[in-house]
Amino acid sequence: MSEKTWLGHPRGLATLFFTEMWERFTYYGMRAILVFFLAAAATEVNPGLGLTREEAGAIYGLYTGAVYLFSLPGGWIADRLIGSRRAVFWGGLFIAAGNFALAIPGPAALFFVGLAIIVVGVGLLKPNVSALVGTLYEGNADARRDAGFSIFYMGINLGAAIAPFVVGTIGENWSWRLGFGAAGVFMLGGVIQYRLTEHYLGSGGLAPAGTPEQRRAGWRLLAIAAAALLAVVAVLASGLVPVGPSDLAKMAGVAMAAVAIGFFGYMLLFADLTRVERGRVAVIAILFLSSATFWAGFEQAATSLNLFAQDYTDRALLGSWFPSGEHPASWYQAANPVYIILFAPFFAALWVRLGRRNLDPSAPAKFGLALIQMGLGFIVIMFAAQLCVTSGAKVAPTWLLLTYLLHTTGELCLAPVGMSNVTRLAPPRYVGQLMGTWFLGLAVGNLAAGLIGGHVGGSDIKDMPDQFLSVALLGLGVGGLMLLISKPVKKLMALPSAPDAK
Repeated sequence: MSEKTWLGHPRGLATLFFTEMWERFTYYGMRAILVFFLAAAATEVNPGLGLTREEAGAIYGLYTGAVYLFSLPGGWIADRLIGSRRAVFWGGLFIAAGNFALAIPGPAALFFVGLAIIVVGVGLLKPNVSALVGTLYEGNADARRDAGFSIFYMGINLGAAIAPFVVGTIGENWSWRLGFGAAGVFMLGGVIQYRLTEHYLGSGGLAPAGTPEQRRAGWRLLAIAAAALLAVVAVLASGLVPVGPSDLAKMAGVAMAAVAIGFFGYMLLFADLTRVERGRVAVIAILFLSSATFWAGFEQAATSLNLFAQDYTDRALLGSWFPSGEHPASWYQAANPVYIILFAPFFAALWVRLGRRNLDPSAPAKFGLALIQMGLGFIVIMFAAQLCVTSGAKVAPTWLLLTYLLHTTGELCLAPVGMSNVTRLAPPRYVGQLMGTWFLGLAVGNLAAGLIGGHVGGSDIKDMPDQFLSVALLGLGVGGLMLLISKPVKKLMALPSAPDAK
């Protein structure tokens, strides 16, 4: 391992920081304009695909849900077949290639192929770049490791904050296709810097686990799975089975829910668990449900809330700088990562201070607080929509910014504790599988956000306040329930180990 340092940490942290920063730049930049492009008329000066908002929302949900789902096989491919280092490299190349495919004017089928390539790329890169950060701190104290991950986390949010101002500005004012292409260029730059500075990572993530025979068996399994997936895609693309985007998204949602019910049902009823372990798995199931509900509201930032910014938010500020006379609606997608950068240190210090006084809320209570804040965010935007209805005019950006602030403070109550508690509560022999439920919850939430967001405001502005209120009541209701049951759930988490207690 090289002795060079960066900000007092291993030099390899800079390699991974900038790789992840540009990957998140690419993801959040493309995400900021995806629904706009899908719903833009094909006859406009800056043409889109001309889909309905319901179809656009469904495609967004399918795409983002697939991104999180593919993190599971992406991690498996790295662990068993190619190692984390090569997974990150090839993942970055796939992401860049996918964005370049999106940039090519052509049939809708080519665009969807580009999305599929990006899904594979993010699935390979996202879980494995974080794993490589961990290899830099083997043998180091937990505090040093935590500090390194905190710096890495800033890279994620820095990329996400910059992206809407670059990709969104290009996409909305000149060309959606050029916006996608710009995202690909920055990702390609990230891959090049990764390759040029990869030697600072030492030997971490080079070799996959297992014997050559096991790797050959793994490649055969991967080939069979890929062939089966391609066959399903070919059947759907051929039109032999007439399924629209909304129907396909609903089918995917049912399948994900069935997987979750089947898995937790097996774990609770049939797995060889002690009473203590069964109680902790039940806690993980509860956290899964509340997490999926939170993300179903939160991820409407790219669907219903993004469309509200486009149609009903006064964007005259700096409008003279742009051909449309308004600043880009996608700029508001930067609010969440900017808030994260500003408030994450405050929340981290708050939990530490409360912990010293034995006042730190339990994980279920934090999830409840997160859901309530998500619900309150939709109460704010509900009033904004009602103001649009009564006045017939657009509303100030402060409504949307306040909504995003509440959603971000909710995220800071939920996201940092979610994965930590799953790894802490899971029986050691099931950690990997139960960690998969965290990604499955993200996938379900993103898919639901696309389906719900595609309906909000799609027909009449007069329906929008009630639609936002429905989401608010869901968040407030589930959040209130989590607070009510937080004490008994906390007891299940705190039970001492008892291997013989069945």
